[in-house]
Amino acid sequence: MNKSIKILLKWIVGPLLAVWLFYSLYQQVKNQPDIDASVALIKAMPFGPMAWKFWLVISFVFVNWGLEARKWQLLMHAVQPMNFFTAFKSVLCGITLSLNTPNRVGEYGGRILFVKEGNRIKAITLSIAGSMAQLIITMLMGCLGLAWLLFTMDPATTTLMGLSVFWLRIFLYGSIFATTGIMIFFFRLNWLVRLLERLPYADRFSKYINVLETFEAKVLLRLLSISFFRYIIFVLQYIFMLQLLHVEENVWTGFWLITVMFWILAIIPSIAVADLGIRGTIAKTLFIYGNNTNTIGILTCTFGIWFINLFIPAVIGSLLILGIKIRKEK
Repeated sequence: MNKSIKILLKWIVGPLLAVWLFYSLYQQVKNQPDIDASVALIKAMPFGPMAWKFWLVISFVFVNWGLEARKWQLLMHAVQPMNFFTAFKSVLCGITLSLNTPNRVGEYGGRILFVKEGNRIKAITLSIAGSMAQLIITMLMGCLGLAWLLFTMDPATTTLMGLSVFWLRIFLYGSIFATTGIMIFFFRLNWLVRLLERLPYADRFSKYINVLETFEAKVLLRLLSISFFRYIIFVLQYIFMLQLLHVEENVWTGFWLITVMFWILAIIPSIAVADLGIRGTIAKTLFIYGNNTNTIGILTCTFGIWFINLFIPAVIGSLLILGIKIRKEK
């Protein structure tokens, strides 16, 4: 991407989009009825008979990133075996560097801090397989969620998220087609390697790209299974938070709405500074479908999950990166 376009997106478009989104959400919160009761509910979350759900959501953070560390450990076995603790530290450092980059691409830069110099480009290449596995699960569950939405929609409803039933169906069919295509490439990574080798100057990087061909089907299935369990942890965090905030009590409805939300977030390119506003807007639009007017609860859930899953691990990762720098200086 042209450097001037990058500057425009990062320093002008991103902040303007963030201001507009947050102002829009602020207006909706301000006009919510029973706002005092909603605020009191938020304050009571860590206490009372249902507080176990809140603390379970917190503990799921470590399960979530522990699964991601196990996936990274499995990926790295092809070039540089590492123990689980090192893989976990690598993932935390990746989170730290991902927060200020579009679509969290800085995550790879953090992970390779624990990879030997000669293996770093290979490690970034291997991360393609891990990202594909997580995307496949997100897309599969998103397709099921879209199908559920279309099946349960009130006949009197003409639009959802600004889309008519016709366009929702087109979106579903397109999603199924895209998911199938990515799954085929995932289980035939050698095809992906051949495509990448056709790119200009690819011969310079062929020895790094070819590492993708080392994965057997059973390893790819393990990557998918770990990605699925990680996905379920994400969904459970949202369900428990939504219940605590009295947004969506029905587990089944909440589950499928969350799968659609994850799918939409996966396909929307996000600029870091505007990411929270985008998440809040999408969540509010979807959960209003369930006739829920608790805007504060929806936004608190969305921002809260983002905070505990990304910000807290990022703080730990920043301390690890600082420790690496201090050791290098010594």
